[in-house]
Amino acid sequence: MTNVNYRGKTVNFDDEGFLENMEDWNEGIARVLASREGLENLSSEQLAIIRFMRGYYSKHSAFPILNYVCKSIDQPRKCVDSQFINPELAWKFAGLPKLSGIHFVSRDGDHFTMEECC
Repeated sequence: MTNVNYRGKTVNFDDEGFLENMEDWNEGIARVLASREGLENLSSEQLAIIRFMRGYYSKHSAFPILNYVCKSIDQPRKCVDSQFINPELAWKFAGLPKLSGIHFVSRDGDHFTMEECC
């Protein structure tokens, strides 16, 4: 586990960089998470995806269908792929818990699919 001091508050992350406590999340934390993965700036399109994923998870406790995300926020089809490449990054930046029993796999380096694992 690692931690970051953000605006006077200690925020804890697991060994894979997922936020330990969803309640610690805000858009500043999203930016910290993105920076830790090498993405220095989050665009308004990326933030819209992240906000939608948080809302969807709050309501359904599940990962949304990716095309539904794009349609729901009026972005082009495959917006999650084009904005984040790996959808798990959007999930992580949204401060949501590590997905148990699944992971994202790419066969071509550009497109990811969700598969059961572990």
